[in-house]
Amino acid sequence: MLLGIGFVFFSNYFRVWQPQVIREGLDLALEQIKSYQEISDSQARSAMYREISFSLLKHGGLVLLLALTMGVLMFFMRQTMVVMSRLIEYDMRKDIFAHYEDLDAGFYNEQKTGDLMSRITEDVSKVRMYLGPGLLYGINLTSLFALVITSMLSVSPKLTLYSLLPLPVLSISIYLVSDIINKRSGIIQKQLSHLTSIAQEVFSGIRVIKSYVQEKAFSRYFRKESNIYKNKSLDLAQVNALFFPLIIFLIGLSNVLVIYIGGIEVNNGNITPGNIAEFIIYVNMLTWPVTSIGWIASIVQQAEASQERINEFLNTEPAIQNTSEEYEKFKGHIEFRNVTLRYPDNGIIGLKEADFEILPGEKIAIIGQTASGKSTLASLLLRLYDPTSGQILIDGSDIRDVNLYRLRKSIGYVPQDVFLFSDTIANNIAFGLEESNDNRIKKYADHAAVGDDIRDFKHGFDTMIGERGVMLSGGQKQRISIARALIKEPEIVILDDCLSAVDAKTEKEIVEFLEDELKDKTTIMITHRIPHGMSFDKIITLDNGEVVEFGHPENLENSGGYYNRLLTDIIEDPEESSL
Repeated sequence: MLLGIGFVFFSNYFRVWQPQVIREGLDLALEQIKSYQEISDSQARSAMYREISFSLLKHGGLVLLLALTMGVLMFFMRQTMVVMSRLIEYDMRKDIFAHYEDLDAGFYNEQKTGDLMSRITEDVSKVRMYLGPGLLYGINLTSLFALVITSMLSVSPKLTLYSLLPLPVLSISIYLVSDIINKRSGIIQKQLSHLTSIAQEVFSGIRVIKSYVQEKAFSRYFRKESNIYKNKSLDLAQVNALFFPLIIFLIGLSNVLVIYIGGIEVNNGNITPGNIAEFIIYVNMLTWPVTSIGWIASIVQQAEASQERINEFLNTEPAIQNTSEEYEKFKGHIEFRNVTLRYPDNGIIGLKEADFEILPGEKIAIIGQTASGKSTLASLLLRLYDPTSGQILIDGSDIRDVNLYRLRKSIGYVPQDVFLFSDTIANNIAFGLEESNDNRIKKYADHAAVGDDIRDFKHGFDTMIGERGVMLSGGQKQRISIARALIKEPEIVILDDCLSAVDAKTEKEIVEFLEDELKDKTTIMITHRIPHGMSFDKIITLDNGEVVEFGHPENLENSGGYYNRLLTDIIEDPEESSL
């Protein structure tokens, strides 16, 4: 940046030098022409003619040399200033993305995806425009003004005063309009974020929109919001449109004053005709920089509004933070001590005074009706949320005191809402590995009963599955998710309703693999029903966020409680009993 400022200054120095050379050449030519007209001898006139031609050629060549030097410096000026802005843009996007990854689940529950996207794209671009072109033209304007006005004052303070007389009017105009531009820019950016959110939601839910025949309704809604954005943008454009005619008029007025006052000064013998030409070039030299004041003001105000939005986000501290650098290996001993969670975004109680213990290597089934708090347990173990009250212990240590990244690496998690990336099947399975291994990928795909399905695809494990795995069935996505969780060989495994989309035969294959694979791992299976053929050491039943039963399956089966009723319902259901 400092190097770029140097190039800006020296480029303008050679630019301001050109009018002085033109003035010297013009004055010299006028004197020589006057002498030429007074000479009667033909040989002397011929010699004077050659001298005039050489003088004009010399001064013209010097002007070209200065222009070339200025052009080279302008090239390096852009190479430094614009590249600097691109590097800062890269750093900002990287920092924002890293901060997105640090923020907790509660933050994302309160935010719209479109708004988050707008901050990392549109807002960063607005800031870059200020740091690059905006800053470049601002420094160019400042340095050029300083050099031009200094040169003008050295020739004629009086003519300088008259030629710059319209500029205070311009300054007042900028002061009055800048506040309007700032306010309207902020409103436009918010509306653009809203439009991005609508578009993102429509693209993600296009299947639902089509199945409910709501294309026209969403088109009307998007058109309505787009019209609001268009009208707000036009309001800003109208303000900017007033700037340019006003600036051109003021520059034209300066030229008229230079010629009129300059003519009087030449007649009085205070300046030369070349000085008038010099001043006109100076005034027109300021035309674009002065014209760009409105554009620079708009860029600055938009960047200010965008940077404010970026800062608001960057200043948001994640509720979940890593407090330990130790990278110990976990055994899988889990304790919940009167744990209560009230979700911070909506105040709903997800879990209430849960109290139980899971020993290393035990297999636990967590059952309950929808919204009973089953997935909340998984979120707490992964530290997506911290308990509102109570304590969760891992191997005797408070979960908030262990290394967050080691904790999550130690847990193989199959979420209820399976998410696959727009990548190959192999890369999705190997997502949790630092180094992928083809044999290992194929092995765990077979264990998850999805290997044969993958081999039936044209490109096998290199098949691109589309956004969110759109090319796969629900069961295939679930099984790939199981393979992805188990391939990293975690100490703790959490399976959140991971068999809901598979048939009885596939479920049997997966259960046989899980029985063998998970025999030495602490396993928590969250489910609406117990998978056929899978044994558990303990059962936890939840109801409205409370642990209503906890114990060995046989004891709970004979207790006549919730678990007993669940088993009775399964036996009475012919579809379930066929298992």
